[in-house]
Amino acid sequence: MGEKRKSHAAPRPTDAELAILRVLWSRGPSTVRDVHQALSSSQESGYTTVLKLLQIMTEKGIVLRDESQRAHIYAARLSQQRTQRQLLGDLVDRAFGGSSAKLVLHALSDRPTSNEELRDIRALLDKIEKGESQ
Repeated sequence: MGEKRKSHAAPRPTDAELAILRVLWSRGPSTVRDVHQALSSSQESGYTTVLKLLQIMTEKGIVLRDESQRAHIYAARLSQQRTQRQLLGDLVDRAFGGSSAKLVLHALSDRPTSNEELRDIRALLDKIEKGESQ
């Protein structure tokens, strides 16, 4: 069953590609220059590096490219939530043997959790216990 899910899943983005996706999710469709400017405020990356990454991401199907204008416009193919779910599912399968409980236990024991986050977790657990969809 894992094989079937993998064949239909979008490619897993690298760390550098995730940085670009975060820009596209927050800003919406953007030019290479827009992405480069947004990234340069937090990390060192050259314009040509960003361009090459966006080209690779287009080939991999991670982003869509609109070539109708002189400056090509790039957009994330999948929503942030869908990408996060896909990455999380892969992590649960690979690192935790498919156990969501093990993932949650490790996550909660390794880092401080705010009261607001704990409330959200409790609310989600209550919904799951009542059989409501997530």
